[in-house]
Amino acid sequence: MNNDSQLLCTFSHADDLENTVELIINSYKLVFNKIYVLENINDNSQFVLTYNITKIDASNITPPTSTISVHRKKQTNTIYTINAINKLIEIKNNGILDKSFRINWSDLQNTVLVTAYGKLKIVNTKLHSIIET
Repeated sequence: MNNDSQLLCTFSHADDLENTVELIINSYKLVFNKIYVLENINDNSQFVLTYNITKIDASNITPPTSTISVHRKKQTNTIYTINAINKLIEIKNNGILDKSFRINWSDLQNTVLVTAYGKLKIVNTKLHSIIET
């Protein structure tokens, strides 16, 4: 990945998906001209859109609602926030946050890890589509 890019994740309901995609395309310069649309396996009306933008563009733009900056473990297609990984480590390591704790990434294949209200939320996903811009 380009070091001058930032991976963003926007959550969308099925009813808003088309508008959300348009808003992303109109708001950012996408680095790879692709938006990956992931479907929540447990609720097919919920989608997670991931895309890379230039960091320069990010400073002057108000992101679409429900957008966060994330990281990706390419080998397992795991999308995550640092807070979520820290929370996962605490859960797996008896409440202790140890940065050297080894995460079994294969257990997190095709998931999105975020925190909500201080709790870890793991969303199981499958690829719904790839939108070429």
